[in-house]
Amino acid sequence: MTVTAATPARPLTRSMKVTGALLLTLSAVTPASSVFVIIPGIIQQAGTGAFLSLGVAALVALAMAFVYAELSSAWPLAGGEYAILGRTLGPSVGFVFMGMNTIGSTLAPAVLSLGASAYVSAVWPAAQPLPIAIGIIVAAMGLGILNIRTNAWVTGAFLLIEVAALIVLAALGFAHPHRSLAEVIGRPVVLSAGVLKAAPAAMIGLATTVAIFAYNGFGAAVYFSEEMHGAPRRVARTILFALALTVAFEFVPVTAVLLGAPDLKGLLASQNPFSDFVRESGGRALATVIGLGVALAIANAVIAIVLVNARFFYSSGRDRMWSGAANRALVRVHGSFHSPWVATLLAGFTAIAACFIPFHLLLVMNGAGVVVMYALLCLGAIAGRRTGSTAHAAWKMPLHPLAPTLVLATLGYVLYTDWLDRDVGRPSLIATLAMVALAIVYYAVMRRRRGAAWVMSGPADEPEGSDA
Repeated sequence: MTVTAATPARPLTRSMKVTGALLLTLSAVTPASSVFVIIPGIIQQAGTGAFLSLGVAALVALAMAFVYAELSSAWPLAGGEYAILGRTLGPSVGFVFMGMNTIGSTLAPAVLSLGASAYVSAVWPAAQPLPIAIGIIVAAMGLGILNIRTNAWVTGAFLLIEVAALIVLAALGFAHPHRSLAEVIGRPVVLSAGVLKAAPAAMIGLATTVAIFAYNGFGAAVYFSEEMHGAPRRVARTILFALALTVAFEFVPVTAVLLGAPDLKGLLASQNPFSDFVRESGGRALATVIGLGVALAIANAVIAIVLVNARFFYSSGRDRMWSGAANRALVRVHGSFHSPWVATLLAGFTAIAACFIPFHLLLVMNGAGVVVMYALLCLGAIAGRRTGSTAHAAWKMPLHPLAPTLVLATLGYVLYTDWLDRDVGRPSLIATLAMVALAIVYYAVMRRRRGAAWVMSGPADEPEGSDA
């Protein structure tokens, strides 16, 4: 398709290389919160088979990272996935996904911020989830208006604390192993009615569907690509580095705890196995410090995600998703900080509004969006190769179309398991379909009102050799 400018927008300033974008991306992934919040559910489901689940999930995540890296190197745009899908699968698909993501993107900061209160309450029992969540988002919004490089170093400093907490967890586990790695791999067990039994392969497979999303977030690098020098080459590198580090930061400490837990039954029965392990192995004081580190990691993720959402809203204004006045406001860039400051405020205020939605409903509404996004990106990668829309990509995945095919097959199984889950999975799928339907209606109304197809725009092409 031909990409032409629609709404004049001051471009974002290219001021980062790989390091800055990598710090922001890893902060959005937030490995510590995955370890302490998501992976306990995997352990309860698969027992010590969580090692195998996380290992298989890492291979699927690598395939997805290949898809992201190729598409992002072809279209390194602040709009992220919708900008890519609009250029590979057509404007209508891109717009519909953008409409769906407009709803979904506001939910993640609320979910994370509300979840942080559980760790803050360890030192401040009287703390209430809602004020804590709003305070975290307001702080993230204020930081988000600052220069992107400032945010990269702020989130990087918080990320060091997060990684330190994971290193301590790994050290405690490896210090006194109670079982061998061969035992964990060859004879995985699960707790059933208070008895350790061989973990069924089906349970390990079900846990893998959750483990895939424990690594999610490495694709956030594309949202910062308009602020990177040499973006087509560097954004692909950032995505692959982010995944490699995420797997290391999550897989290693989990393995250490599975090997080092003195009471395996207690570990598998616990709702908070890693927090309990730290308390038993390192004492209550260390457990409190680690808990605060996890809370800080979650707050750091909120900062990064607000930055991501701000770039998304900035791009949506540039692509005229809204009314004329709203579009003009969203593309405003701060004169000193070079940040999309109005879009940042919108990202913060919508996240604060989402905090007032019941938490279970937030989980339901946020549940299946990643599955749809992954599936569409895989189809976009295949279509891009066939139509030539990604022929100019600076990085090409090996063995195409193996990676997108593997991910699509895995997602089919994920959708099946989600449909079987009547508590969260099935309602999440229904909620996602409702969001898609709303986006389709909005697209039809917008197209009829404007009398023309939706046309996307982008920044001016960056001159070659601008890697300084």
